[in-house]
Amino acid sequence: MRVITVNKPASLDNLAVSETADPAPGNGEILVQWRASSLNYHDYLVANGSLPVVDGRIPLSDGAGDVIAVGDGVTKWQVGDKVMSAFFPNWIEGHANKAKTLALLGDTVDGCAVEKSCLSQDSVTAIPKDYSYAEAATLPCAALTAWRALIVEGGLQAGDTVLVEGSGGMSVFALQIAKAAGAYVYATTSTDDKFEQLKSLGADVVINYKTDPKWGVTINKLSGGGVDHVLDIGGGTTLANSVDAARIGGHISLIGILGGFTAELMLPKLFTKQMRMTGLSVGSVEMQNAMVRSINISGIRPVIDRSFSLEELGAAFRYQETGKHFGKIVIEY
Repeated sequence: MRVITVNKPASLDNLAVSETADPAPGNGEILVQWRASSLNYHDYLVANGSLPVVDGRIPLSDGAGDVIAVGDGVTKWQVGDKVMSAFFPNWIEGHANKAKTLALLGDTVDGCAVEKSCLSQDSVTAIPKDYSYAEAATLPCAALTAWRALIVEGGLQAGDTVLVEGSGGMSVFALQIAKAAGAYVYATTSTDDKFEQLKSLGADVVINYKTDPKWGVTINKLSGGGVDHVLDIGGGTTLANSVDAARIGGHISLIGILGGFTAELMLPKLFTKQMRMTGLSVGSVEMQNAMVRSINISGIRPVIDRSFSLEELGAAFRYQETGKHFGKIVIEY
């Protein structure tokens, strides 16, 4: 079977495609044939060496495919079931802790850039009804992060106001989830074509952050005192504006590091606004199951920008690097 590995020195030009033997499922395990994956910023950092991994690590945290064999003791799945991966395969339910989040697909353990993998029967979920493999493969990281930020941590209610930043996969899912829940959504972008795409997905107000560098203040005024929920993706480049955009008592989900690993804050603003800031990384299998049930009811469909083959993984990351994509970039095997 085909497999791609991150080899030292790690770089997008050193993603090796090779052949390896098919694995066999052990007790409590299933063998999944992956049909599709999708790219996340975390995967990009692993592939280019910014997040060091062991030599020969198989990258990509997201995958969707078919169960093609089951090991002894498997009761949850049977051959032919369609499943998708969990970002943290050992975080099944409850609150996060070190033991539950130590294993991370495509980082501390092998990921989905391979044709077949063995996983615990507890470490996958069903895919939404009528979803293609490519659509399902966009969900485990980006969609679940947005779901947790808004629904699990934020307690989103109909009529709430939400700010989503940019038009990457997580932000687009956040927009869709928020609109499905009856929220009023503000969005930011830097290009006219993405402006129209965000509006077509239901964004109520779109702000160009390049022409309005104080967009946080603008959104605070437009919303009549600030929004209820902010999903911050840029860290150092966006967090100050995110704080400005939030209402007194609002909630900011700290999700991304697109602007770097550090950020400066005016602490008195946090005190006077009495806001809550939650750092989060994706979610549990239990949360993913809840998200799938919701998708089956709401009918949300992922926005896929472009598809690449497995052998084109390096080119797919190069495209991700440009920032031109709207929604998700997928890999189909």
